[in-house]
Amino acid sequence: MQKFYRNVLGGGGGLAGLLILAAVIFVVFPLALDVFRLNLIGKYLTYAFVALGLVLCWGYGGILSLGQGVFFGLGGYCMAMFLKLEASTVEATKIQSTPGIPDFMDWNQLTALPWFWVPFKSFWFTLLAIPVVPCLLALILGMAMFKRRVGDTYFAIVTQAVALILSVLIIGQQGWTGGVNGITDLKTLLGWDIRSDGARLTLYFVNAALLFGCILFGRFLLSSKLGKLLVAMRDKEERVRFSGYDVASFKVFVFCVAAVFSAIGGAMFTLQVGFMSPSFVGIVPSIEMVIFAAVGGRLSLLGAVYGTLLVNFGKSYFSESFPQLWLFLMGGLFIAVVMAFPNGLAGLYNQYIKPRLKRKVSRDPADGATEAA
Repeated sequence: MQKFYRNVLGGGGGLAGLLILAAVIFVVFPLALDVFRLNLIGKYLTYAFVALGLVLCWGYGGILSLGQGVFFGLGGYCMAMFLKLEASTVEATKIQSTPGIPDFMDWNQLTALPWFWVPFKSFWFTLLAIPVVPCLLALILGMAMFKRRVGDTYFAIVTQAVALILSVLIIGQQGWTGGVNGITDLKTLLGWDIRSDGARLTLYFVNAALLFGCILFGRFLLSSKLGKLLVAMRDKEERVRFSGYDVASFKVFVFCVAAVFSAIGGAMFTLQVGFMSPSFVGIVPSIEMVIFAAVGGRLSLLGAVYGTLLVNFGKSYFSESFPQLWLFLMGGLFIAVVMAFPNGLAGLYNQYIKPRLKRKVSRDPADGATEAA
């Protein structure tokens, strides 16, 4: 138990950081915000799953993926397909000429449900598909690239290409995927209205609990031998390979973990927002997700969450207050953070705040002893 506390919870400041983040997400936000704003925070936290995966595969593994939106979108589409089929079954007799198929298929004159949609009538299959489908894609992509020692810039370009290809494919196959509009008008989950205030509040806490589960799992991986090997591969890959380790397999594994994290976030996004579209799959959202990790600190799991919240708060505030200038303001924010704090918010904390706290704590006992004397 003591080893678990030290490695996973982090002990000392690590535990304090977890408790502070938990207090902010589970207590402060629900008490201070209305349901609409809380649901908005919940949407931001779904992006944090992607940022956590990027900390593992980019910050520690040295694998920069510019296509994490692919896995986010796949997880979201898996959940959306189940929700849409449920909605289509309920409302088929009201608005559709062809019962049992989604409305956009009916509009595109499809008369039968495509074969790959059929399994998503099962809720349990959907829960299994959300992590498995993105993981399989990450496994295929990772094996094809890492076994041939393709990495660094080339891997980033390939993941960008995959994001572009998938987004174009989704948009082009409108009859199967809903096209550029995506899968919309998602209302119920197993008969439970996900649009009500109570449902949004419940989904927020479920989302937060899953996020903390991913954080703890990530800390467990980083505190294990695998975490040390990831850092070694990032810094001296050839030396690790000459030591007898299969570097490609470790890279594939951490890339798959990052894909699963992203898929969970995508599924929760669909539940909380009520739709999924190709606008979350392409190159632009994938690059934004890398920015979340960069701003928070690509070597900090907790920093990734804070970075995601900060960037999305900035997007919302600037777009509401300065609708004509918000893109320039966001760009200035990103440049300022990268130039001034290359290690993100976590680096700022470790470099300036943490040493001062340690000095203060070390001085306090001495002052107390002087007063007692």
